[in-house]
Amino acid sequence: MRVRRTSEPGTQPVTAVLEVDRRAGTPREFDGGFPPPLLMVEGETEAEVLAALEPQARDDRLVAGLMREKGLR
Repeated sequence: MRVRRTSEPGTQPVTAVLEVDRRAGTPREFDGGFPPPLLMVEGETEAEVLAALEPQARDDRLVAGLMREKGLR
């Protein structure tokens, strides 16, 4: 589980996504790219965006539900 900023540094609004990279330890690990985002949030500051995404990132049931919705599970 990770939060990745998708907007350029110094720009507003700050945009970030919540994603799960399940490629670690597999042959696809070195293919590059990014996994599909589970959730995208915009806010005025990085702290605001992190505060919005953190509760979802910490809730395994919510993450599993988001993955099911996106067809990743």
